[in-house]
Amino acid sequence: KEMDVRVYRDNKIYYMDFERGHIKTEMKLLDEPMRLKRGTIVHFAPDPDIFRETIVFDYRTLASRIRELAFLNKGLRLSITDKRVDPVKNESFMYEGGIAEYVKFLNKNKQPLFPEPVYVEGEENGIQVEVALQYTDAVAEILMSFANNIHTHEGGTHETGFKMALTRIINDYAKKKGILKDSDDPLSGEDVREGITAIVSIK
Repeated sequence: KEMDVRVYRDNKIYYMDFERGHIKTEMKLLDEPMRLKRGTIVHFAPDPDIFRETIVFDYRTLASRIRELAFLNKGLRLSITDKRVDPVKNESFMYEGGIAEYVKFLNKNKQPLFPEPVYVEGEENGIQVEVALQYTDAVAEILMSFANNIHTHEGGTHETGFKMALTRIINDYAKKKGILKDSDDPLSGEDVREGITAIVSIK
């Protein structure tokens, strides 16, 4: 329905607002105290003509997503405040361990087979890749993949590549250590992912 944006940059505050998709106030400089050294503040009210199902935001849904974003961006602090209730509800999320802490969070009610998740990161052709994984005594697998902080529910080449690499590495290790004989059938992807909790993130 309406939205205003404040951008804090170079000790200046740039302001612009909109109403029903149209510019209401062209961008201008504001003469007011700096609330941030650098960053952006956006206020908006949803339009009931567009969001016809509901314009009431669910706190738990938003808090869950903000927590997830904090896991995916290690060292970044994200906060959520709900002023609709009394007392005001506020939570802040920040994880120095990033997706490795996300794996531990997902496994909090399980029995891990080793204390700390395996974590690797790298960059290739300008694409940052992070992977964290930990095995538990559970049977089911949890594999979550993300591209630019968006959960890729239907997978993608990044998730497929991880599955193939994990299967190949574990089979190679099993053969090298004599766990698998040359005459044995290789372990399947389902075999090596049993009980795994893994996060794959690319940006």
